[in-house]
Amino acid sequence: METPVSTHQGMSPDRGAMPNTPLLDEETPFATMMASFDEAATRLGLRSEVYQVLRKSDREIAVSLPADLDDGTFHVFDGYRIQHNQGLGPFLGPLRLTAELRIDELRALAAWMTWKCAILGIPFGGSAGGIRVDPASISAGDLERIVRRYAASMMGDVGPERDVFTPDLYADERVMAWIMDTISTHERSTASSSVTGKPLAMAGSVGSPDAVAQGLSIIMRLASSHFGLAQRGVKVNIQGAGTVGGNLARILHADGQIITGLSDVAGAFYNERGLDIPSMLAYRAEHGHLSGYKGSGDRLDNPQLMATPCDVLIPCAIANAVHSGNALQVQAKLIIEGAHGPVSQRADRILAQRDIPVVPDILANGGGVILSYFEWVQNRTGLGWFDEMVESRLKQKMRDAWNAVRNAQEQHHVSLRHAAHMVAVQRVAEADQARGIFA
Repeated sequence: METPVSTHQGMSPDRGAMPNTPLLDEETPFATMMASFDEAATRLGLRSEVYQVLRKSDREIAVSLPADLDDGTFHVFDGYRIQHNQGLGPFLGPLRLTAELRIDELRALAAWMTWKCAILGIPFGGSAGGIRVDPASISAGDLERIVRRYAASMMGDVGPERDVFTPDLYADERVMAWIMDTISTHERSTASSSVTGKPLAMAGSVGSPDAVAQGLSIIMRLASSHFGLAQRGVKVNIQGAGTVGGNLARILHADGQIITGLSDVAGAFYNERGLDIPSMLAYRAEHGHLSGYKGSGDRLDNPQLMATPCDVLIPCAIANAVHSGNALQVQAKLIIEGAHGPVSQRADRILAQRDIPVVPDILANGGGVILSYFEWVQNRTGLGWFDEMVESRLKQKMRDAWNAVRNAQEQHHVSLRHAAHMVAVQRVAEADQARGIFA
């Protein structure tokens, strides 16, 4: 059964939805997203009716997911899908599986996906969804049944022409395969393009696993050139060693950069002369974390890593990793956002006062969205692309987005973040106005 998401659906206060109009001085992902949107809307002079449409989600769906678990217990899990705006096309967005799921974060993520698709020239609107579950606390069979029940419950609102799923937190290619199979079973046809990030054996795309990292590496080269940093030998601190951070560390290390800092949930390592990235990633691949790694480098915690000297700091893990409490301690010449909203709005103002530029997430980490679009196109046409084609088209898309933002920055004399949001909001606003309002 589908019902609108509200603050009165039996959720505990700490995990419930935020009001539609949050206090923008709070350091939350939703407040960070809304602050950037409001700034862009003001600078663009959006008409009131356009502003009102863009600041709220088109649709917010909540579903109940009952499940008999393998341990003999029964539990009803909560599932959500936030569909922000479809002015540019069908919805596209991630699914995440976590016990700490928050509705306001899904709202922020859905809106970020809208702006990201717009700035990258991708004909999709943004969405985001999740299931409030701890995958580590249940069996693989339990998780599959819950995910399949979620997909079946969303059938009227998802699919290749409605809303396309992409991977996210604990929702890997295995989870994408379950969703695709569930949708296909109900539709009585193979719905390959209903999800992206699938296994290659199920019409996934080459280049998908490290697409975000590849996109970040392209933006880093462009930003380094723009801000006067060297093209090789740049000292980089990366927060996060998973799919994004780990792959980025591998790519940058192979490209001649010096990875001075790297962390995961177990802690951080720092070496001014550079870490042994192949050794660290091999250890993490074997053990699942870096807690027992004995390689060269000082052992730090994650907050300490954010304050260690480097040329480029790339937070690839969590929202608000750089916040008002640590922004003054950051010792980087440039920050590139690898995660969604890793720099809070207060921290952004502090960094601007310190003349530390920030390349925003809706531009920097867009490689995954581009590959999702590429996979969707390949599935729709039934023609798979070669590695070289995917790589060249990804580079072109990232360069085009960078150039559009830089042109807007020079035209309006604003930061990269404000320029990126102005480009994105303007494109979505134009699409919405062209569509008009119909009931």
